[in-house]
Amino acid sequence: MRLNRPTRAAAALGALLLATACGASDPATSPGGRAFTPPELTAQKSLGKAEGQVNLIAWAGYAEDGSNDPKVDWVTDFEKQTSCQVNTKTAGTSDEMVSLMKTGQYDAVSASGDASLRLIASGDAAPVNTGLVPHYKDIFSGLKDQQWNSVKGVAYGIPHGRGANLLMYNTKTVSPAPDSWSAVFDASSAHKGKVTAYDSPIYIADAALYLMKTKPSLAIKDPYALDQKQFDAAVALLKEQNANVGEYWSDYLKEVSAFKSGDSVVGTSWQVILNTAQAEKVPVKAVLPKEGATGWSDTWMLSAKAKHPNCAYRWMDWIVSPKVNAQVAEYFGEAPSNAKACAETTDKNHCATYHAADESYWKNVHFWTTPIPQCVDGRTDTQCVPYAKWVQAWTEIKG
Repeated sequence: MRLNRPTRAAAALGALLLATACGASDPATSPGGRAFTPPELTAQKSLGKAEGQVNLIAWAGYAEDGSNDPKVDWVTDFEKQTSCQVNTKTAGTSDEMVSLMKTGQYDAVSASGDASLRLIASGDAAPVNTGLVPHYKDIFSGLKDQQWNSVKGVAYGIPHGRGANLLMYNTKTVSPAPDSWSAVFDASSAHKGKVTAYDSPIYIADAALYLMKTKPSLAIKDPYALDQKQFDAAVALLKEQNANVGEYWSDYLKEVSAFKSGDSVVGTSWQVILNTAQAEKVPVKAVLPKEGATGWSDTWMLSAKAKHPNCAYRWMDWIVSPKVNAQVAEYFGEAPSNAKACAETTDKNHCATYHAADESYWKNVHFWTTPIPQCVDGRTDTQCVPYAKWVQAWTEIKG
């Protein structure tokens, strides 16, 4: 069974929430040149006695206890081995995760890159002592010390898994086979009304990535670091595309259905969607375009207000242990974060299909991260457009 990946960013985030994470009062610098300084918090130095429970915020499919499917359960064994009762709040958006974390009622969250920096900047996420997570040593190096999960070399979470946003197309309708995002931007009119796009403000980065490769005069270096001129160009491209988009999607089952019915023939997709559609005999293929792609990487983050930090640390180690990480990756449809998980998957081709160990593949994937005023591409002489403005623009783009 494969589970849909929920909506990753809300189409309308509260300005107050975003101001907390993206305002000019959050200046800094991190390994990727990111400029913001998080509040001074220290990581836990040692692992103490389990508190008896742990309260999690998770994407659907990340903390399965058998209640959805008796055959899918990696929570029960954790509870038996650690005496930590797992209480899970399933969130549907990154926006919801950020809001819930601010309540202080939860110990850990499976944050995507479009939420993680907000949690770090606002002081809602605590630094993590990776020495207290034994399985951290087996995490793929390409997931460690990245700009969405660390600041100045300090880890703020344990990587869970990753995936790329691919270009999917109907092989009978779209010819020749596309190898560029031009199929959904410059040439989208060829399939007017049957182009599909991801329904989220973060999709603006997809347009920026395309312009980064095709309009060098704009000098875009990072699709999440856009000054006003660069941002306006991406928004203009998406407004042009809007005339040809038949559906903006967030539910993968709906996208599968749209390709199955022929209502959609080309657009952005995920590997799990391709696999599901092909399993249903839909004539589709997907490609990582020559321009590269955006993507997502999830990180288990510890609340700075965690009431059960010792159980939370035990959970973070459990969820990235080889066998469990393999189970989650297969059930959810993603590349696992633990290199040893590849030997534990039921489908021995899973890691190859999801490019789990292919770091050269991931070098062409620009993982979601929260746009902030301080440009993340190293520029210090200008300000970039913060995520709050991306949200406003997305409403205008969709009309």
